[in-house]
Amino acid sequence: MGASHYSFVALITLIFSLTACSSIPPEQRVAPDPWESLNRPLYGVHTTIDNVTTKPLAKGYRKIMPGPARKGVSNFFRNLITPRSMVNNFLQGKPQRGFSEFGRFLFNSTLGIGGLIDIASIGGMEEYREDFGQTAAVWGIPDGPYVVIPFLGPHTLRDAILLPVDIIVDPLYQYENSSVRDKLYVLRLIDLRYRLLTADQFLNDSKDPYVTMRESYLQNREYEIYDGDPPFEDDFFDEFLEED
Repeated sequence: MGASHYSFVALITLIFSLTACSSIPPEQRVAPDPWESLNRPLYGVHTTIDNVTTKPLAKGYRKIMPGPARKGVSNFFRNLITPRSMVNNFLQGKPQRGFSEFGRFLFNSTLGIGGLIDIASIGGMEEYREDFGQTAAVWGIPDGPYVVIPFLGPHTLRDAILLPVDIIVDPLYQYENSSVRDKLYVLRLIDLRYRLLTADQFLNDSKDPYVTMRESYLQNREYEIYDGDPPFEDDFFDEFLEED
């Protein structure tokens, strides 16, 4: 068994330990922000780093790269996370959606030229994106406090702890050619930041960007966990990702 498999087992053990020790009642699933005094400076660090690195790169990428090419890149990276979605749908007891994700990956990886063309969506197949944080929430693991991670942005503690699991099952992580892999990691980061450019003005216009980011993230996360049907009025949720 490789090191990555040991890491996976250790992380799962940690998560179940946290669950067993948790005293947070189910009705308080939406994470509070007891670490705000730490999160605000970290948000400032994250924003500063973003303003001098990923944001300029994303703007340059949008200016230089033609729209169809940007769409193909986005499709490629979305296709790469489809196996993760498939596994998590099965883990959440949604076999029909799991098989649908398997079909999407099969069609897009072959007929869609490695995922550059979203043949599955063109054919009417829905996308059911899931990650291990969402699965943990379905299993009853509480959100925990809100936390800001420089470079990675807002998370709940549960999702932050499970990030390494998402990384381990990422096909890019398993790709042995580090030169190609690292370039693809950078391209994926630029693609994600490009698709979030439309959120910048929304945050800039708000009285408190930190609070706006936090509330939007938490509401969006709850929306994803409940498959678009959260048990509350979703006043803050907004779709930021830019579509070509």
